[in-house]
Amino acid sequence: MHLLPLKNRIGFLSLILVIGISIQGYAQKELDNKYKSIPAKTPKTKEVVPPKEEAPKVNPPAPVEKPDPSKIDPKELFKDTNLYKSPANVEGIFYRQNQFLGSFKTSTFTSTIRYRDAAFVDGDKIKVYLNDKIIEPEVTMNGEYQGFKITLVPGINKIDFEALNEGSASPNTAEFQVYDDKGAVIESSQWNVGTGYKATIVLYKE
Repeated sequence: MHLLPLKNRIGFLSLILVIGISIQGYAQKELDNKYKSIPAKTPKTKEVVPPKEEAPKVNPPAPVEKPDPSKIDPKELFKDTNLYKSPANVEGIFYRQNQFLGSFKTSTFTSTIRYRDAAFVDGDKIKVYLNDKIIEPEVTMNGEYQGFKITLVPGINKIDFEALNEGSASPNTAEFQVYDDKGAVIESSQWNVGTGYKATIVLYKE
């Protein structure tokens, strides 16, 4: 077997090396062309502009008119037959009906109510209400003043005196006095009502 001279062998190896490098470079180029990276798509973001909100229209509350105590209608106080007995249509008998004792303004925080039998002591009995709630279920009146103190609420404070009987002599009669928290008299008067009827006074706290 004849060996190629050294010079020829070096040339031959160089040729093979060049061919190999060329083939590798071509293959790499083809591979790069075939598998080009796909750039990531940037998502489209829609910008939403919130609608302008208008503040709701608020109507101011209507002013509340304070009732004038001097214009309180007794018929309105006595219209509820569940609380007040209807007047009896008996000719010549004036006391078989409810009696309105008046309404009065005051700035006092408390009030003292006192009462006693207006005529001779004959066993008259009463029941006392404050704003339709019983505060004295049964009181027997005598010749000396007795009573109670109440805390007034702003606005109307309605006090009812219901006759539980007429004693031994009709009608149920009493003198009463209303004081403020300084001891001054707001009102002093009397009632004459029949059994089951009420005498009513209204204190309006400003």
